[in-house]
Amino acid sequence: MDFYVRISEVIDFRSFSNLWFWIALAVMWSTASHWVMGVPWDLVQRARRQGGRAGEDVHQLACIYAGRLRHIGEAAGLWVVALASFLLTALGILGFRYGLEFAQALFCLGFPMMLVAGMSHRTALRIEDLAGPDLYHALSWHRRQVQGLGVVAIFFTALWGMYQNLRIGAL
Repeated sequence: MDFYVRISEVIDFRSFSNLWFWIALAVMWSTASHWVMGVPWDLVQRARRQGGRAGEDVHQLACIYAGRLRHIGEAAGLWVVALASFLLTALGILGFRYGLEFAQALFCLGFPMMLVAGMSHRTALRIEDLAGPDLYHALSWHRRQVQGLGVVAIFFTALWGMYQNLRIGAL
């Protein structure tokens, strides 16, 4: 019986009191701010400093990723937005109306990432014909926007998580 109690403590759906949720949140936002439009940020910095092969790599990776996002937007953009909106609405209703903490946690992860996806699509349309310093500036601007959104999202997720933990008494 003790084994099953320990397993149920590790796999706990009270997300805001679970360390794994906070690790997932940190990894999600660090990954989102490191991979800017499919290009690792250290490669953008190296291209900005040295140019040459690193600059070509940044241009190629950014064009590939931007083309991919534009294609997805043209081919299935409406369906992707509709499905994501439906899922986030369902999570929001289950979480905030019916009090399901797991749905609240998934909403806190998913909603800001949907905004990041929209910002990425807008940037993909913008960087279509850019190269060199203009491309690096656009990628840098996009990264700053993602980081700003991440700070706000982490702040509100932490506030909501602390409120839930204090309300339920999970700690």
